[in-house]
Amino acid sequence: MFARTERLLLRPGWIEDAPALAKAIGEESVVRNLATAPWPYREEQAMEFLAKPINPAEPRFLIFSRTGAAPRLVGGCGISPSPDGAPEMGYWIARPYWGLGFATEAGRQLLRIARAMQLPKLSAGHFLDNPASGAVLRKLGFRPTGRITQRYSLARGGAADCALFEEGDGDDGAVTPMRGRIGVDEDFRQELRLLAA
Repeated sequence: MFARTERLLLRPGWIEDAPALAKAIGEESVVRNLATAPWPYREEQAMEFLAKPINPAEPRFLIFSRTGAAPRLVGGCGISPSPDGAPEMGYWIARPYWGLGFATEAGRQLLRIARAMQLPKLSAGHFLDNPASGAVLRKLGFRPTGRITQRYSLARGGAADCALFEEGDGDDGAVTPMRGRIGVDEDFRQELRLLAA
């Protein structure tokens, strides 16, 4: 499955992406905000990650900036089970691309994909010392649940406080539920066919 936004291409990672993935994610300030990525993160870890089979119900993507030349790897996103088994959205952006809106743009597309797949509403979370991620979740229409839980982070080597969020009903139309548009306009049906390809 591939998806495009105005500035980004989301696609599954390939083993050939290992060097670029290791370079993009291989900074402690990025990895420490993730639950399952180790630190240090080297090309061997990237190859192990990229070799893992992808469950169709749990899509995961590398995020590339679409440029006039070759696309640049700027992050990753996906849906995986939370500790309680519910589908959870996660994402990361390489340090040089923080503050450019890539996490929000990729997150909106991931939500569209989740709706097209008819997944239940997603959950999400962020470590308390990463408030920028909470701002992204709010822009995507997620609401804080008011619950803080301990989540293990492999890179941190222990648990840290994590604020939990739940998917809301959208943020002023930024995420249009796909089911409501199917059959309404041909452009959207074509977009859905491209997502499924």
